[in-house]
Parts: sequence; structure tokens; C-alpha cells
Amino acid sequence: MSEHLKVVVIGGGSSYTPELIEGLIMNYNEFPVTELWLVDIPAGEEKLTIVGQLARRMVEKAKLPMAVHLTTDRREALAGADFVTTQIRVGLLQARIWDETIPLQYGVIGQETTGPGGMMKALRTIPALLDICKDMEELCPDAWMLNFTNPAGMVTEAILKYTNIKTIGLCNSPISVYKWLQKLYDVPVEKMYAEFVGLNHLHWVTRIIVDGQSRLEELLGSGEAYTASNVPQLEWHPGFIRSLGAIPSYYLKYFYLQKEMLNNQQSASAQEGTRAEVVKRLEDELFELYKDPELSAKPSQLEKRGGAYYSEAAVRLMKSLYNDTRDIQTVNVRNQGILDFLPADACIEVNCVVTKQGPIPLPVSVIPEAVKGMIHAVKSYERLAIDAAVTGDRGLALQALAHHPLVPSVNVAAPMLDEMLEKNKAFVPRFFES
Repeated sequence: MSEHLKVVVIGGGSSYTPELIEGLIMNYNEFPVTELWLVDIPAGEEKLTIVGQLARRMVEKAKLPMAVHLTTDRREALAGADFVTTQIRVGLLQARIWDETIPLQYGVIGQETTGPGGMMKALRTIPALLDICKDMEELCPDAWMLNFTNPAGMVTEAILKYTNIKTIGLCNSPISVYKWLQKLYDVPVEKMYAEFVGLNHLHWVTRIIVDGQSRLEELLGSGEAYTASNVPQLEWHPGFIRSLGAIPSYYLKYFYLQKEMLNNQQSASAQEGTRAEVVKRLEDELFELYKDPELSAKPSQLEKRGGAYYSEAAVRLMKSLYNDTRDIQTVNVRNQGILDFLPADACIEVNCVVTKQGPIPLPVSVIPEAVKGMIHAVKSYERLAIDAAVTGDRGLALQALAHHPLVPSVNVAAPMLDEMLEKNKAFVPRFFES
């Protein structure tokens, strides 16, 4: 890679961007970005300008020779890029509100990355990302694409299947496990190891080593679990966790505590609105703060947004690829036989050694027998949904939805799918071609 280091952020007008800028500034010595391009669509230009000006003030305050460019011309930005990160939301927060509210009307969990809402997000998002990849194949074929856009595992699998772009899927959830362990044990992160098994937003932690000692048994017995501000804080059944022998991701509450989570969503929706509506209010507050010409640092309110540590994960991955550090990170990559009950080209979320040539997935030492069926079922849904997104085939979309563990009946899936597609007509045109 050249000494001229160009990073492009697609979805640069996102409220998350200041966190990424902070990460780039803090890691400048090991990852000296000379050109940073923030890209957004014309509808996001106002937010792009606000975030971009804050980014420039942050870089100026740090006295770094990093040029910050703002543009709505994606192709101009991508030419000669070394790294491209994506954090886009096709249909903006309004589409997320539909993803969360329409399923609730059918008595089904409404969530933006799993279930019917997650599928609609995938149907809108995958074609948009494949278009970006087409530009990259022409303008920066050797660049790495780090994909944060949800549903991250599905989007990454689609890119790996349908393009030649080097891509890695990323989520802030694994890094929050380490933050949780640091709080519990007060030990530096270098002295910890957690093994992850599963898919994006569907993983289990099956080994935890802290300072050379296994701590999993102790944690399973304590009822301790890591969580996130954007997922309802329901407790796990202690006997269930102990006999499972693994700590589930907080996203697994949608599966294991389906009834309780649905009740929680329905009452929250009636009181304060869906999570999307809460986020919309939070975003409005953040952008008011970002506008302040005196502000030249990431405001603490950003932590409440639900994507804490995202920049830490992103910058750490770019830095490791750039410097060939060969450290271990939890990312979304091709299975390549790691989980022997899934296809080789399926995208999984596991620990990898990060090299200049890309991440090398590590074998997993423990896969609880009880979780294999759920991983397989959700992966089957994901693969059907990916192909539906690319082809616009309603039959495939219905099969995907009907086979999702969170959907109780085909007779619920069919009308719900029709209503969701109709609402999203502007963003899923393939489903409306004759």
C-alpha cells in the first residue's frame, strides 16, 4: 500500500462519523491517513456538511496533515482508494420505522437486523452495496471494503458471492464483550481471549480466558451477561445459560425470549415509539450539537446511539490490514469449513488472524450441539434472502421469511411481506418489475 493513504467513508453524513474521525486521529501514527473522503447521497447533503465541518475542526485541533473532502459524487471519492468503509441506511430512518412497526401489527418481532425487518433492510441494502462494489471494481479494485452496514453478515456474504471486491464484515458487538470483561476483571484487553461462534448478530461466546485463566464457568454461574443500550435489558434464565455452556449475544434474546421481547416492543412502541423513533430524536439532538462551531471533539451523547466502539473496531481492522499486525479480531468472513455444517461460502462471525492479505479464520474449539440447528436455520433464511435481494424474486423472499425462526406462520409471512414490499416500493424496484 502506498504512503499516500486514502480512506473513503460511504455514508459519511452518519451521526457515527465523529467517532470514526476520533479513531483515525488517535491512531494516526500507525495508520497515517492523508486523504479522508466523506461521501453521502444528495438527500443527506445537509448532514454531510454538518458532520464534515466537525470532522475538519477535529483534525485541525489535532494538527494533523489529513485532508477531509466532502462529496455526493461517489465515483470521484472512490478513485484510487485504499480503504472504503460503508455505513449506509437505504430509505433512511423512515424505512427503519416501517421495519419495526409493520411486523408488530402481525404479532411478530420488529427489529432492524433480524426477522422481517432485518430482511427488508437486506432487500433494500444489498443492491445498493453491489452498485458501490461495481464502482470499486473499476476505480479501486485493490481496496479493502469494511462493511458496517446492517445486516452486516448478509451484506458481506452478498458482496463475496456477487463481486470481486475484498471485503470484511464488521460489528461493534464482539468488541463490547471485551469492554464488559475489562470492567469485570480490570485486566488489559491484550490479556484476554474470547472465542465467538456463529453469525453476525447470532453468535455465542464459548471460551473466555482472562490472564491465562478460564473464566467461562464462573461467568455462566454468576448470571452475568454483556448487553447493549439498544436491546431491552431482559435477564437470562440462569439454569438455561449454565446448561448451554456459552454466553449468547444480546441479539439472541429475540430468539430465546421471543414472547417477552415481543411484549416489550409492543408496550415500548405504544409509550415512547419504536427504537427507530427514539434514535431519530437522539440523532436530531446530536446534529444540533455537531452544528456548534466551537465543538471540536466527539460529544459524549453519541454513546447512547447504540453503536459504541464501532470506530475502535473499524480503525483497529484497517490498522491491522495496513501494518500486517497478525492480531486476532472477530469479523465476518467466508466459512471455508470452519463450521462444518454450513456451506463453505457462507459468511460467519468468528475470530480471525488479521494479515495484510486479509483475515484468516481460526478453527473453533467448541460449538454447543444445541446451537447448530439455530445457526443452520438462520443461515438458510439469509441465503434465500440474499438471492431474493439480487433477483427480485418474491417466491424466494417468501421462502426466506417463512423459514425465519421468528416468523410463526406462512399465513402471517405472506401478507406481511406484501405490505412491507409495497411500503418499500421506491427502494426495492426489482420486486415490482413484471
